[in-house]
Amino acid sequence: MNESHAHEWIGRTETLSDTLNPVPCKALAATLNQAWDPKEGDKLPPLWHWLYFLETAQQEELAADGHRKRGGFLPPVQLPRRMWAGSQIQFHSPITLGETLTRQSTIEHIRETTGRSGALTFVKVRHEIESEQRPALTEIQNLVYREAAKPGVAPPAPAAAESSGDYHRELTADSRLLFRYSALTFNAHRIHYDYQYATHTEGYPGIIVHGPLLATLMLELLRSNFPEETIKTFEFRALGPVFGDHRFSVHGTRPNSDGNATLWIANQDGQLCMQGTANLER
Repeated sequence: MNESHAHEWIGRTETLSDTLNPVPCKALAATLNQAWDPKEGDKLPPLWHWLYFLETAQQEELAADGHRKRGGFLPPVQLPRRMWAGSQIQFHSPITLGETLTRQSTIEHIRETTGRSGALTFVKVRHEIESEQRPALTEIQNLVYREAAKPGVAPPAPAAAESSGDYHRELTADSRLLFRYSALTFNAHRIHYDYQYATHTEGYPGIIVHGPLLATLMLELLRSNFPEETIKTFEFRALGPVFGDHRFSVHGTRPNSDGNATLWIANQDGQLCMQGTANLER
């Protein structure tokens, strides 16, 4: 996709509405081993908005990787491998289960460049979620498209995590967990469940744990340690993949005097795979 053609997508919008039924939250709580039976009127936990406003492409509209064929709302980037590289999120007001919300999405920026792994295209999408009365949430989502893996060329290893933090937990995302999260988010991206595709076509050593799931695990760890605090902002960046059926760990620090807490995820070798920062209101 040449740059002039890419710029035709800048400013493109898409609007979706959804009523926040408690059932997806009950299913995610079970998936995360949480004893929560959500009801209408309960507050939606931060990041659980990813259970709603789901893309429901027809089966014939899917590309070989499981995503919707490009060229609709998202630009027709020709690079084959797509990754959710990170997000910056502002939580403006509480979201309650049972209410109907609208999400307007806008393509804000497209940038083509070259990195250590070859050609890259970055796409920035702004999502604004609101009710008729108030803004609820703003999210800037960063997507990156990459070249196909080169045979025999290993990706650069992530840097080592510097410490274990003030609190942490260890877990393994096995195929059952990844299947359930894919189902809850209606995500057919084959790198998360199709071992043959992930290893033979995209060149990974195994299936990959969803970036949004890892980000959710970071905030859930923070919430479990500081249950009385309100999370106002959160941003995260993916630095390297976490693979299914491998042990990994989620870490965090206590909020500093400004209410900022650092969160991160390390793989089984202690390498830093995701890093984030949350701001809590005390």
